[in-house]
Amino acid sequence: MSTKDSSLEQIVSLAKRRGFIYPGSDVYGGLSGTWDYGPLGVALKRNIQQLWWKMFVEDRDDMYGVDAAILMNQKVWQASGHVDTFTDPLVECQNCHGRFRADKLDDPNKCPTCGSEGAFGEARQFNMMFQTKVGPVDDESSVSYLRPETAQGIFTNYKNVVDTFYPSLPFGIAQQGKAFRNEISPRDFIFRSREFEQMEIEYFVDPASWEEAFEAWRQLVWQWTQALGLSDENVHELEVPAEERAHYSQRTIDFEYDFPIGREELLGLAYRTDFDLMNIQRASGKSMEYTVKGTNTKFVPHVIEPSFGLERTIMAVLSAAYSEDEVGGDKRIVLRLPEHLAPIRYAVSPLVRNKLELVAKAREVYDRLKNKYGAVMWDDNGNIGKRYRRQDEIGTPYCVVVDFDSLDDNSVTIRDRDTTEQRRVSIEEL
Repeated sequence: MSTKDSSLEQIVSLAKRRGFIYPGSDVYGGLSGTWDYGPLGVALKRNIQQLWWKMFVEDRDDMYGVDAAILMNQKVWQASGHVDTFTDPLVECQNCHGRFRADKLDDPNKCPTCGSEGAFGEARQFNMMFQTKVGPVDDESSVSYLRPETAQGIFTNYKNVVDTFYPSLPFGIAQQGKAFRNEISPRDFIFRSREFEQMEIEYFVDPASWEEAFEAWRQLVWQWTQALGLSDENVHELEVPAEERAHYSQRTIDFEYDFPIGREELLGLAYRTDFDLMNIQRASGKSMEYTVKGTNTKFVPHVIEPSFGLERTIMAVLSAAYSEDEVGGDKRIVLRLPEHLAPIRYAVSPLVRNKLELVAKAREVYDRLKNKYGAVMWDDNGNIGKRYRRQDEIGTPYCVVVDFDSLDDNSVTIRDRDTTEQRRVSIEEL
């Protein structure tokens, strides 16, 4: 018996219980919309980031990486339109004074907190950027913002990359990093939070060939979701109609996933035209034109933007991997993570922890595996059955057990997470 359906409560419980994700500032009562990553969560996050970087940067010869500053000149956000338009509609209940996004209310006339009918006034636009001050002088010139997206750090470095490397079109600039949005109603675990990480690419193309590039990236997105272990059946393309697209986009596809909370956006693919580079050119007075190699042809490139949210990716991966089945008549929770994403690849155990010769042999095996794979855990807590269940819950693909026979035949037992099958192999083969 096995089920792949998981509830949000199950995912949240497992994430905290096993050290993946904790509520932010938990010891002080928390801070809404913030989350801390525990030892296993950090490992899973980095495995996803490394997979993304390898797939979209290292394995290509047309991609350049940057890591732009979080704090940027306020002119960046004025030119991009964020200061004037990066807003959500906010309503406040006149009874309990709860504040909500007007476009996310199930019933626009009823407060979801206190149940009051008709308690909302007119919606007002709320800018979601976190404002701060830079330097010792507190005036308008010192205003800056925690970046609400990583894309502008790429666009502001476009000319630097072109002048430094003079790449041939088409080419891309990639970045992974933190972004911040003062969400009115952070919700659904890590799905919508105030501090998060993005993995974004701005792919610069000749405007005459944007459709070809867009289609190529559409196919690459599917390769990415498959590499994450997400079933094609649970990933859906939504062609965003013109009236719902961002003001800079001429075409957008939202890739949605069947999360435990329902079908929601996982990542986006947008054709941003020359909107951002032309804004920079107008605001800075510096040319953003690209000169085609060996010619006098100049133009401002257009941009295809695949934008990936790391937290939503982690949530999708955990949801897809979570399952329950029965082993020997007992219920088992197992996280069927792809091996290349699992925080721990091997768990090494002595059959019993009070026999020095077994422990010494197991330590020898552990050290050799640790030296080769890195993501290896030592586990001698509880009986062997409890160790298996614990490793199943954190997604460890293989448990390696050193028993008394190991002292004679120099072999160990490997137990497979998904099938629970065990086989005997020599330590050298391991």
